[in-house]
Amino acid sequence: MECITISHINNWKKNKKKFAAITAYDSSFSKLFANQGVPIILVGDSLGMTIQGHTSTLPVTIKDIQYHTKAVRNGTSHTFLLSDLPFMSYNNTKQALKNTKKVIQSGANMIKIEGGKWLIEIIKELSSRSILVCGHIGLTPQSFNYLSGYKIQGKEKKDENRLIDEAFLLEEAGIKMLVLECIPELLAKKITKNLSIPVIGIGAGKHTDGQILVMQDVLGITVGKIPKFAKNFLSESKNIPEAISKYIHEVKTGMFPNKKYSF
Repeated sequence: MECITISHINNWKKNKKKFAAITAYDSSFSKLFANQGVPIILVGDSLGMTIQGHTSTLPVTIKDIQYHTKAVRNGTSHTFLLSDLPFMSYNNTKQALKNTKKVIQSGANMIKIEGGKWLIEIIKELSSRSILVCGHIGLTPQSFNYLSGYKIQGKEKKDENRLIDEAFLLEEAGIKMLVLECIPELLAKKITKNLSIPVIGIGAGKHTDGQILVMQDVLGITVGKIPKFAKNFLSESKNIPEAISKYIHEVKTGMFPNKKYSF
């Protein structure tokens, strides 16, 4: 089976071909998702909440990400694998390079980091070393305390302008993909349309190039408050493989997310 590369993902954007991504944390689920045709898997620091039972992503360590990246890669050789750098693991260029090396050597194709302007020099350095970097703006879970919880971002004009500026600056610095989380649908549409790189949304409406969800949300096994943007695909399916196929189909056809699952 052909390995998914960043070139494939760029072509999907160019050809307006929507794509689905999902989180995974072990080999069994990564294999199942890959077999159903999920092209991109994220080893997210969401594992702090979904796997470890914390109330936020902040306790996750680089060792945790390494461990789960290796496990997920063992489940699929061809899927494009994206891994988070966790909280306080990329404070400066030297630290970012050190920890990126660990994650890439564990099997990731690309690393994802949260934040805006302060990341510019770090992104430039990583990119100069031929490291694929995915940005993440909007609701950034590692800023949980600073943002006073998990709230929609970009509702005010000044915040909208800041997010647009950050998106352009990050692309100019060298990111090859961008995640937009919990922002208004029309803002996400504007950013996606004006960037040349693929944009993946989560709680950002239907106009992004791709969609990503936490696997527990897709399967309806989320513990605690269920995000507005999360849809339980298993409730409409006979089994897990069918639920994943349904998720992929609804993303590709633009059925998901509809207004119910958008801001």
